[in-house]
Amino acid sequence: MTERIQDIAHLGRIELFTPKIDRTRWFFETLLGMEVAHADGKSLYLRGYGDYAAATVKLTESARPGIGAVSWRTASPEALARRVSAIKAAGLGERWREPEFGRGAAFRFRDPDGHGMDVYYEEQKYAAPAELRSTLKNLPIKYTARGVNVRRLDHLALLARDVGLNREFAQKILGFALREQVLFDHGKTELGSWLSPSPVHHQVAYVADVKGGHGRLHHISLWVDNREDVLRAADILAENGVFIEAGPSKHNNSQGFYLYSYEPGGNRVEVYSGSYLVFAPDWEVVTWNEEERGTGVYWGSPLPESFITYATPDVVEEMALARKIPVFDPV
Repeated sequence: MTERIQDIAHLGRIELFTPKIDRTRWFFETLLGMEVAHADGKSLYLRGYGDYAAATVKLTESARPGIGAVSWRTASPEALARRVSAIKAAGLGERWREPEFGRGAAFRFRDPDGHGMDVYYEEQKYAAPAELRSTLKNLPIKYTARGVNVRRLDHLALLARDVGLNREFAQKILGFALREQVLFDHGKTELGSWLSPSPVHHQVAYVADVKGGHGRLHHISLWVDNREDVLRAADILAENGVFIEAGPSKHNNSQGFYLYSYEPGGNRVEVYSGSYLVFAPDWEVVTWNEEERGTGVYWGSPLPESFITYATPDVVEEMALARKIPVFDPV
């Protein structure tokens, strides 16, 4: 067995593009209970109360929703140098980015499907102001009891024209471990793969883009401690007129308990709990076929068609902009 590269420590930050920055801020700050740690130009930097980094979610005002950058923190400066060399050798490297709030320089690249990513090592630890300091020395900020009060950033799912190509890139170049897969047609068609550089079940999933787009975001996921918190999130979102697309229910793959909604800018956001951790170095990949996979739901309502067809930026939206036709606002 080839020893797995373990230069990437974990998912560090996700940048979301939104055309409705004020309403998106309201969603993340007031409803989800995240803290705004910094504002810079058209961008806001946020964090959950259990995130140890200064910021884990970056919101940037843009004409359309979607993913800006997916940031991976390396295990050391030496690990960063190794991954930069490997990415350059794969022909997908772009440039070094200057330090920004909460972290040092990062090397920008794209995965085979065109999603913007970067790798970095230097990171600022969060230091809470007096009014937010927890009495627990091992908790970076007090539990504010505001909204859903998500604890931390957990994972994201990206759409891809070729799931296998992107999965191989994540494994061979970034060193991610493959946890689960969905293979149809007797293993010939790879519809989805769930991967992680850490014991967290998956920190990125690649899923087939049924519309044939590229570089699109399916969802980002924020962690809460238990199922009851997911149920409470449903109440909070419903009370504030936020459309709930799916859940609360339980996935079969990952065993995650979930709820999906759209933030006002149009990006899909998951509130997530449960799942399982993987510590075994010889983990055997779990594979699901057509009969076993079903609707992707262990129990609860089946996922709606929009869960398969809608992502940001929406391909239909791009066509509508070109033809100047009205587009349905999902929020």
